[in-house]
Amino acid sequence: YVPGGKAVYPSSLLMNVVPAKVAGVDEIIVCTPPRKLGKVNPLTLVAADICGVDKIYSVGGAQAIGAMAYGTMSIPRVDKVVGPGNRYVTAAKSLVSNIVAIDKPAGPSEILVLADDSADPDLIALDMISQAEHGQGGLSGLVTPDVGLASSVAGNIRRLIDGIPRSGDVKEVLRDGGFIFKCKDINEAIEFTNSYAPEHLEIMTKEPEKIAESINTAGMIQLGSYTPVSATDYCMGTNHVLPTEGYGKISSGITVLDFLKPISIVKASKEGLMKTAGYVKTLAESEGLPNHSLAVEGRFNR
Repeated sequence: YVPGGKAVYPSSLLMNVVPAKVAGVDEIIVCTPPRKLGKVNPLTLVAADICGVDKIYSVGGAQAIGAMAYGTMSIPRVDKVVGPGNRYVTAAKSLVSNIVAIDKPAGPSEILVLADDSADPDLIALDMISQAEHGQGGLSGLVTPDVGLASSVAGNIRRLIDGIPRSGDVKEVLRDGGFIFKCKDINEAIEFTNSYAPEHLEIMTKEPEKIAESINTAGMIQLGSYTPVSATDYCMGTNHVLPTEGYGKISSGITVLDFLKPISIVKASKEGLMKTAGYVKTLAESEGLPNHSLAVEGRFNR
């Protein structure tokens, strides 16, 4: 699934299709919301062509997820649905996850900046605004022990907001999902971050690498002032399809592994099986499954 809506996401098509191609997936179809007159955005079409997508359908939203999960007269049933989307797409993926494999909940964009008094408030404001640009349902926050930084970032956002492109959309997201949390110290900031499990975590502190060692839940961690989410979204070698809504605690971003299924292949010799027979007997009897043991013992009573 490649989102469309108010923005165009050929980058999301690349992030989903390239790992699948590397993994050797035989057939890839794309569903993406239509523009006026039912046409797919030409940038998305070009990206699909470059990546070798087999089929692309002009359909979006929850209905696209349902079509891929169940199949229709025109859209085939798939084995796995991957890709980010709005809250409705994310909910639809969860609803059909009992009949088709999905990657992870990858809903509206989230950014959390963890910063101390060494951070540049202008850059933090710009990054919070940039992620709010993704639209409805997004979360854009700052956690810091420095009250002066918190105040400066809030002031910068207010100063910039009216003069930026797509100001109305950004204002709506920051109104509903923007926040600044003043904590007592950096340890509380780390504790909050691990509990929150943000999709993107920018660490702007004196020693960002040291702070990162204590983070275990973020979908992606960006270190320092020159690693903004805007860059990692496009061209720093990492995938931008990441877990949201706290799923960073148990999941990670899209990789080739999402399109691979390991199969164990085992072959034992008679001598090798004999070495396991005693363990099999002990465990089988303890679990109340005696025929498991007999199936092994029978191979030596012939």
